[in-house]
Amino acid sequence: MFRPSLRRLAEAPQPKLTIYKNPYKAQKTWPPDFSKLHPKHQFRLERIYRRRSKQKWARPRWTKAVKLTAWGSSLFVAVYGVLFMDWGEMTGRQEKPFTDIREWFREQTNSIWTASPTPPQTPAVAIPPKDHQSPR
Repeated sequence: MFRPSLRRLAEAPQPKLTIYKNPYKAQKTWPPDFSKLHPKHQFRLERIYRRRSKQKWARPRWTKAVKLTAWGSSLFVAVYGVLFMDWGEMTGRQEKPFTDIREWFREQTNSIWTASPTPPQTPAVAIPPKDHQSPR
């Protein structure tokens, strides 16, 4: 289990790679001289740079959290406005908007916590006689 790691420790340390000692030389000089490039090639390199910078700075977890928070707060405000907010004072009218929806919601929530008016029915099950024995 520890053999590969011990073998690695026993080896002589590799020299650090620097710009001057790097065995993997770049094929092209970067950044290129844009004054010498064709406009189409300039645009192509700009597109590549834009794509790579978007990938580098993308934060998928953060974006997902912000979107969920925005949708959740919007949904909360909508539900609160429809079901609980007192619109009568704001509109100056006696009739309140969303009364039908509020009544339906209150009926549904009240029916959850109250006993049903009809008792639950038990299914009719045929019980075999006691003297009947099953074959073994």
